[in-house]
Amino acid sequence: MTIRPDPTFHATPKLAMEAPPERYAYVLMLSPDLSRPDCLGVVDVDSNSSSYGKIVHTVMMPNKGDEFHHFGWNACSSALSPMSGHAFLERRYLIIPGLRSSRIYVIDTKPDPTQAKIHKIIEPEEVFHKTGYSRPHTVHCGPEGIYVSTLGGGGPDGTDSPPGIFIMDCETFDVLGRWEIDRGPQDKHYDFWWNLPRDYMVTSEWGLPPQFENGLVPDDLLGNKYGHRLHFWDLRARRNVQTIDLGANHQMALEVRPAHDPIKEYGFVGVVVDTTNLEGSIWTWWREGGTFRCEKTAVIAPEPADKDQLPPLLQAFAAVPPLVTDIDLSLDDRFLYVSCWGTGEMRQYDVSDPRAPKLVGSAHIGGIVRRTPHPNGDAFAGGPQMIEISRDGKRVYWTNSLYSTWDDQFFPEGVPGAMVKADVGTDGGVTLDKEFWVEFPDGYRSHQIRLEGGDCSTDSFCYPSV
Repeated sequence: MTIRPDPTFHATPKLAMEAPPERYAYVLMLSPDLSRPDCLGVVDVDSNSSSYGKIVHTVMMPNKGDEFHHFGWNACSSALSPMSGHAFLERRYLIIPGLRSSRIYVIDTKPDPTQAKIHKIIEPEEVFHKTGYSRPHTVHCGPEGIYVSTLGGGGPDGTDSPPGIFIMDCETFDVLGRWEIDRGPQDKHYDFWWNLPRDYMVTSEWGLPPQFENGLVPDDLLGNKYGHRLHFWDLRARRNVQTIDLGANHQMALEVRPAHDPIKEYGFVGVVVDTTNLEGSIWTWWREGGTFRCEKTAVIAPEPADKDQLPPLLQAFAAVPPLVTDIDLSLDDRFLYVSCWGTGEMRQYDVSDPRAPKLVGSAHIGGIVRRTPHPNGDAFAGGPQMIEISRDGKRVYWTNSLYSTWDDQFFPEGVPGAMVKADVGTDGGVTLDKEFWVEFPDGYRSHQIRLEGGDCSTDSFCYPSV
């Protein structure tokens, strides 16, 4: 028998773009009041299907209070790494952490997404015992295992020690232990990603559990106490080699998106808000002469608003901040999508010149004040939040919930689950698909999306595109 790699593993971003389109999307569904278990929904995204835009399968979890947030695959194209590849692996299992519970679910998607089921549950005590971390957040598949970032350290409120990253075995799903050997000044965490052949990782910062679990803490925000630094690491040595402070006023440096083509040594990070003027911003980092550098390359202004249109949290400012809460980069490294959760706008930037992004597309839906409905006429609460891009770059999907307690602060009238899709023009531009509208069960909200066969915030590529 010849052992061959999973056909969804692609050596280069260009080859991934040429692969067959996705038929299904996986979306996390959470119960914001913790009264019911969270779920994984499987959505039909084949426009030729009679069930297009509908949830065709649901995996209900056995526990309440997990608060699903981010998730990822057990394996991806990084398995083709020439250093430590695992050609026998399959992109088969979804790893879903409970951000509030620290419990982790392993979901088997074979033989078909519409038959996905629970394969294994890792109880929080195993995570605590083996890592000293809590509140697992981002999941990335690496050549030698599954990497999971955390937002909490030890102790009941997660502040007895700094958060970090731990590794799971990609076959048994055992928690192995902490990744860091030398963390340097890193004391908060959020996202992480890497350039595997260049042997570096970049991590970002949100805040510690007391700063997000019960909602945004206004005094901490105005006191510039949320995260505002990027950390760069030697991936193989597992040590912090450089930290860049974006400035204390640039609060909450969240998603990091390196260029997909590993020959390119740059990437992007989104900053939620500038406390001096309520702007959101995009920053570009790059490496030059062995040193990492970073600069603000795009800003998004707040929108003026009457006090009575605003939730109590924003009334003193008489404006709606864009609230940049997610970014995503197409596989050809051409278009960067930016979700402005507060103003209800999905922005598309041409980043062919990564240090000079050009706004080339925009779609409005939802928003704190605008409340723009979907083209089909249905109300869209919240705003554009978690983004996922198809491998070929022709479709962009997004949901509308950020985090249960934050939803309630910024959208006190509620954020019923929603998922939409936009079509992308050849030279830019995004148009919402009037026919694609996912209806979620009452009482559930929607967050991160993954696509069958991989997507633009999943895979790490080890070979340059030609």
